[in-house]
Amino acid sequence: GIGRWTVYLDSRPMSGRVGFYVATPLELEGGGAVVLVQRGWVPRNFVDRAALPAIQTPAGEVQIEGRIALAPARLYELPGAAAPLQQQGFAVIRQNLDLGAFAAETRLPLAGFTVLQTGPASEGLQRDWPQPAAGVDKHYGYAFQWIGLAALIIVQYVWFQYIAARRNAR
Repeated sequence: GIGRWTVYLDSRPMSGRVGFYVATPLELEGGGAVVLVQRGWVPRNFVDRAALPAIQTPAGEVQIEGRIALAPARLYELPGAAAPLQQQGFAVIRQNLDLGAFAAETRLPLAGFTVLQTGPASEGLQRDWPQPAAGVDKHYGYAFQWIGLAALIIVQYVWFQYIAARRNAR
């Protein structure tokens, strides 16, 4: 099945610890379309860098709960860095994952988005994903910036139109 295309994305932190994000392609019901599911996070083995943690990948039809997401964020990658672990010519541990290149490599009809699996920890995976920043603090910062610029313009207008003009007139 397509579970053999499971990828471990290296150097991904969760709850202050370093490990892997685990991503597995999932064929949608009805066949044809395949979506990459970011299934969760597992800690890495610091003694043996290439040792993969034990996770369960259910066979057959599964139902997952999740939300649509972009591809996993790209981390800095040294040019020409080889994957630490390959199985049958397929890089299992990777630093980054480009969806287009992954689709070409696996020959799967991969969708241009991923699914971020949510819900409680299961199958040996944690799912304490960082929440998207939806706070208004950024907007307060922008408002303060614009009010500050407006106040600066008013102060400069008063200075150059009235105070500096009267000094020059004397």
